Amino acid sequence: MNRSSKLVQFGLKKAFGYIEKDPEKNLVKLLDIVDQFAGDDPNMMGKQREAFRRVIDDPDNNMNQLMMRVLKDTDTEVVKAMFENFFLNANFIGWQTQEEMRKKYNCNIPWAILLDPTSACNLKCTGCWAAEYGNKLNLTFDEIDSIIMQGKELGVYFYIYTGGEPLVRKKDLIALCRKHHDCQFLTFTNGTLIDEEFADQMLDVKNLVPAISVEGFEEATDGRRGNGTYEKAVRAMGYLKERKLPFGISCCYTSQNLDSIASDAFFDQMIDWGAYFAWYFHYMPVGNDAAPELLPTPEQREYMYHKIREVRVTKPLFAMDFQNDGEYVGGCIAGGRRYLHINANGDCDPCVFIHYSNTNIRHNTLLEVLQSPIFMAYHDGQPFNDNHLRPCPMLENPEALQKMVEATGARSTDLQSPETVEHLCAKCEDYAKNWTPTAERLWKDSSRNPANQTQA
Repeated sequence: MNRSSKLVQFGLKKAFGYIEKDPEKNLVKLLDIVDQFAGDDPNMMGKQREAFRRVIDDPDNNMNQLMMRVLKDTDTEVVKAMFENFFLNANFIGWQTQEEMRKKYNCNIPWAILLDPTSACNLKCTGCWAAEYGNKLNLTFDEIDSIIMQGKELGVYFYIYTGGEPLVRKKDLIALCRKHHDCQFLTFTNGTLIDEEFADQMLDVKNLVPAISVEGFEEATDGRRGNGTYEKAVRAMGYLKERKLPFGISCCYTSQNLDSIASDAFFDQMIDWGAYFAWYFHYMPVGNDAAPELLPTPEQREYMYHKIREVRVTKPLFAMDFQNDGEYVGGCIAGGRRYLHINANGDCDPCVFIHYSNTNIRHNTLLEVLQSPIFMAYHDGQPFNDNHLRPCPMLENPEALQKMVEATGARSTDLQSPETVEHLCAKCEDYAKNWTPTAERLWKDSSRNPANQTQA
């Protein structure tokens, strides 16, 4: 019996017994068990465990307060499932397998797989790239099941549903959660299809967490997503909170909504709703009908850079910025380095925002996908910039994306209105040029900059 099996079978039940009785006092005991399992293995998130312990030891720390919220306000059995599936399987145990597979196959192996169960959606939001696919495409239950089984063979235990609106397929999603009870699932959703019956099903399976998309307060959300959408999303959060189910908020910031979506009042509102995390996404000018004027200005993006970091040390909410947090993950994480995207037609995109590929999960295994030309171009080219505040091969380094697509013969996977890579990258050239001076200044002072670490 290996160490991971021993931990799960003999340590987990006892550890959660401690937590359930007295979370403030006994959380450290749970971490002790994890540390015993991890030992001195450098691949077992040592820095993260050290940071976690510092938070536990400081009751005034806002992240300590967040952990207490999670432990006290979340159903105990759901917390157990999250710990086993996300922290143990997806991170500790899965990471070891991923590292072995990276060395064995000399290609990227992802930490998470994003996939679209359907291209259908009950809304049509302004600027949403998913609308470009139309509304009649679906991955079958068996296809999604196969992706997950193949993923687990590579050490992947974290699956994220995008779309379309994934909850159009809510029956299948619940069945997949039940079958793959050792995996953690997250779904981006507009929230309008979460009713009490579905919330009860989530409580039953325990391993599905929604990230509900809102654009700020009611006027901004309904302005982009349609009248009544905000009210339905807030009602859904109420159903989840009543059942002590974890959830987060997904926000797309643009040049037009940043003032409200990044305000202290909105962060406080998310906490009051009961959200544990907020996942911010930078508007991307993807698609022939995209609106480049919605791209944030350098000043606005720098504001978000500082604001998200401020929130992480002042509020009991874990805030993430997909674009501005590149410095914490070594730049671009797409192309299977940490994730990939599979659309509802089976096309395998290196990034959820970059729709060019030459491989399809209906014709190739997951491993073959990761070894395909476009994915290997990502593998060989990452990081695309030594400044990890300029991580993206499209948005900040458009010449890199154009070169990879042309060299590999990748085609557009947008089935409704295919966009040439030249057209997409041309929209990013001015943005990349304008952001560079700000990014260079911020990177020069960043503690994540290797030059600063060497000096230290």
